[in-house]
Amino acid sequence: MANEQETGIAATLGILAAIGGIVLIFMGNPFWGLLAELCAIVLGIVGFFMAASPRVSGGILSIAAIVIAVFGLGFSVLGMVGAIVF
Repeated sequence: MANEQETGIAATLGILAAIGGIVLIFMGNPFWGLLAELCAIVLGIVGFFMAASPRVSGGILSIAAIVIAVFGLGFSVLGMVGAIVF
């Protein structure tokens, strides 16, 4: 019996948090977007290390979550600076 790979839950939650953080930022909530992006980075790192197991896939998904979250962090910082200045 061959065990099939399953996508890691951390990778899936990481990509959802990264996309949700971007949505929050563009809805005018840069602080909540920042928190979501930080969670996405942590979940992406956890998902990446979990993907080292032969039973769990999701390494590329975790990397995508981390990359999107890093861009989201930049957007949220710019959004907070803009809210303070203007």
